[in-house]
Amino acid sequence: QVQLVESGGGLVQPGGSLRLSCIASGSIRNILSITYTGWYRQAPGKQRELVAGITSGGNTNYADSVKGRFTISRDNAKKTAYLQMNSLKPEDTAVYYCNVQNGAGGSWGQGTQVTVSS
Repeated sequence: QVQLVESGGGLVQPGGSLRLSCIASGSIRNILSITYTGWYRQAPGKQRELVAGITSGGNTNYADSVKGRFTISRDNAKKTAYLQMNSLKPEDTAVYYCNVQNGAGGSWGQGTQVTVSS
């Protein structure tokens, strides 16, 4: 019911920064019902893992590997979630996906590629 589109990925040098965006579309009712937003990533040959999440109340959680470097946020007026990624490392290279949950279920975006390389 909620469609998600990620953007902002690309090629960046180690130590650099990127900001990913997750734009939600659909009915206002469905978007307002979102209780949890998460950023996940999947590297080749690896399982998809949770990177960061934020509840409707603003509580956040992060994978240990990104704590202190990544920040998740939401802008309800723009219907957009963000993942600010600083001090990027080669091991951050992956396809990053946005996921939202509401009372009816969840939705995934198509993913955006992040490549950290010198």
